[in-house]
Amino acid sequence: MTNSPRPPAHLEPYVRVLGVDLAIEFLLAFGGAELYLSANPTARSRLVQLVGMDRARALAEALDCLPRRIPTGKPWIASVWRTQGTSVSEIARKLHVTDVTVRRFLKQNDQQIQRDDHRQLRLL
Repeated sequence: MTNSPRPPAHLEPYVRVLGVDLAIEFLLAFGGAELYLSANPTARSRLVQLVGMDRARALAEALDCLPRRIPTGKPWIASVWRTQGTSVSEIARKLHVTDVTVRRFLKQNDQQIQRDDHRQLRLL
């Protein structure tokens, strides 16, 4: 988990509350649509079934001031899976995108990393 790419700012609250793996499951399940996050969710809630009651409450509290539409986070998810050794083809199948799109996601992520630490000398 420590070698996972840093999440972008719009995904950071989800990752902070849920952790990397559960945040990915959450984004794949709910990303791209609006989701009402109740401060008092019911046990029948699909959200509670996925993340549990405590995390559902924590998520509602953390995301109180954010838009209701949940981001998809596909570029970041592709980067995480790639660092875990998943092939580009498998990532494309899981995200329901083409392999070309996955390669573009990964290339953009590499360029972003290089821009982030432009003052840092490369070790190798």
